[in-house]
Amino acid sequence: MSRTAYRTCPLCEALCGLELTLDGDRVTRVRGDKADPFSKGFLCPKGATLGGLDGDPDRLTAPLLRSEGSGHVPAGWAEAFATVERRLRDVVRRHGKDAVAVYIGNPTAHSIAGPLYAGALVKALGTRNFYTASTADQMPKHVSVGHMFGDPGAIPVPDLDRTDHLLMLGANPLESNGSLCSAPDFAGRLRAIRARGGTVTVVDPRRTRTAALADRHVFIRPGTDAHLLLALAHTLFAENLVTLGALEGRVRGLEELRALVAGFTPELVAGVTGIRPLEIRRMARELAGAERAAVYGRIGTCTQAHGTLASWLVDVLNVLTGNLDRPGGAMFPRPAHVATYRRKTPFTTGRWRSRVRGLPEVKGELPVAALAEEISTPGEGQIRALITIGGNPALSAPGAGRLERALTELEFMVSVDPYLNETTRHAHVILPPPRPAQTPHYDLSLLGLAVRNYVRYSPPPVPLEEGRPGEAEILARLALIASGAGADADPMTLDEAVVADTLAKAVAAPGSPVYGRRPEELRKQLGSPERGYELRLDMMLRLGPYGEGFGADPNGLTLAKLRDEHPHGLDLGPLEPRLDEVLCTASGLIELCPPSFAADAERLRADLGGSPPDGLVLIGRRHLRSNNSWMHNVPQLVGGSNRCTLQLNPSDAARLGIGDGDAVRVTSRAGTIHAVAETTDSVMTGVVSLPHGWGHDRPGTRLRVAGAHAGVNVNEVTDEREIDPLSGNAVFNGVPVTVERVG
Repeated sequence: MSRTAYRTCPLCEALCGLELTLDGDRVTRVRGDKADPFSKGFLCPKGATLGGLDGDPDRLTAPLLRSEGSGHVPAGWAEAFATVERRLRDVVRRHGKDAVAVYIGNPTAHSIAGPLYAGALVKALGTRNFYTASTADQMPKHVSVGHMFGDPGAIPVPDLDRTDHLLMLGANPLESNGSLCSAPDFAGRLRAIRARGGTVTVVDPRRTRTAALADRHVFIRPGTDAHLLLALAHTLFAENLVTLGALEGRVRGLEELRALVAGFTPELVAGVTGIRPLEIRRMARELAGAERAAVYGRIGTCTQAHGTLASWLVDVLNVLTGNLDRPGGAMFPRPAHVATYRRKTPFTTGRWRSRVRGLPEVKGELPVAALAEEISTPGEGQIRALITIGGNPALSAPGAGRLERALTELEFMVSVDPYLNETTRHAHVILPPPRPAQTPHYDLSLLGLAVRNYVRYSPPPVPLEEGRPGEAEILARLALIASGAGADADPMTLDEAVVADTLAKAVAAPGSPVYGRRPEELRKQLGSPERGYELRLDMMLRLGPYGEGFGADPNGLTLAKLRDEHPHGLDLGPLEPRLDEVLCTASGLIELCPPSFAADAERLRADLGGSPPDGLVLIGRRHLRSNNSWMHNVPQLVGGSNRCTLQLNPSDAARLGIGDGDAVRVTSRAGTIHAVAETTDSVMTGVVSLPHGWGHDRPGTRLRVAGAHAGVNVNEVTDEREIDPLSGNAVFNGVPVTVERVG
């Protein structure tokens, strides 16, 4: 007999509600949840195929152990955890705690388990070798807001539903569904801006689907967004268009910024960016003249050599036009699970450095661009063991060919992943999390980026099989193993320890809803849930800005109320100004011109007045029916427009003697790949484009659909030596390459 269940889609950042039809434990149909107050029934092609992903026959259902000569063979959970404990203990005993590294991939941010338990694992290991997909994606934004506002998590998002003018750089939300900006039906929201008389301008080296929907698309040479943004700021100062509004008296460094941008005139920047001076001035005037405006930059602005500067300057423009922290501008969401009374210490970086290149730590992480060399370079502190959680760095990391070779040198590797893929084929132990239908969902990471305050909890609609651990239990057991508690320790002991510590801090914090109370009394109110993640989430919601505060506000949120009374989610209202809650710099002001940013801007000054270098540069691109590498094994999501082709402009193709469909060789300093050419005028001249996440042609994997649509791994030609120095983020856009026809 069929039944219906509701949940949030876990496949991208849009937070869409789903209505699942199940026959027994099998998902037979997926539709948009029309009762969800945020997504209102919107559904993209990825979400529509959740049933296919959930029922993928290639998903692992039991642990695998790698055996010499036999490949990967099934094992029981007790044997798998015991193997992890024995092998990790041996590596640490012989080489020290920094010999173990942890890598966390993009899918982990779309789970409840990753944000709750991965940090405990890293802390228990005591290693400084911690890496995530953030340094292949978004770290420049964390660094820029960390220095400006004091908190690396305080990322302003465009108030899409109230803005009159949106300027987007390096973002393609019609295919990504939004990034660092959670907004179901992003396309509908952009159309609504135009319908109410507003304007949308897209700056991008490609005429993407998003650019085609906008009022205006402006081509820009890859890697020059920071130059453009400085010229826009220059114009605002030069034409007396700076209006701080409510931010008057809340900023520091305005005059230093004025002096910094003085030399970046539209005329000098035009030769670098390929954008005419008149167009640059027009963009600045429109931004300043709009009643409510927002500037939004995304992955194209982060994954370049000047990623932090570009990310910083996006919010500089929001400040200079008075549009930061005001309705219709760029605003800070208020997630239900994050307590607003907690005081943070001002952001800093470089507390330690990588062993080989001396690259600085950021947010407790080292750049993923350094992972291969830290494994391969002998010496004290060399990585000998690796734990990967929901990541596929063999495809997603820069210089992926070198990293793949490095993985073969490890003494031990354990992966938490549902697939035997390009990365996990090197693992000695694979611990697969359950299917999506067996997994709870609460967006701990993404609700802090939503364009409207909103909250939703989705319990798992299908129970786990007897003896089958959930993802939270898998990660908790790994953390307990790392702490020395052992493979047989009760995972709930970790959750109880976290709850006890959090409540002790809450009762001692002035401004807390439980200030002065007894932690033991509060713990009793939480009851005895069977699942540790629900215990912790209930505590977080009660202490959060909409919570019931353990009796302080009887109408406030608890997990039970959210789950039982609001199964479709709860709308908490539009974004509201909250700079006072967010700002935690040492000065107590917005740091408009951090000294390290001003110093790094000298790299940009050297380009002024010159011509761009000859030759081609490579950029990535998004696919609507794909999210990095982890959905290419679903038949409905491969093929069609999801083509792993090298796009190039017809004029470049003609000059090189390349025709549509020709085989081509793409070469960079880092390596060479072969691809199929696709000529299109949607790419500006001098630019070629390949999507990322492909290259499913490796032996030893179990990805039948992906293997039949292998594509090529673009990261075999990206360069792990090229990073943004302020954040350590890898450079994936603007990579110099040569392209030639093969045969």
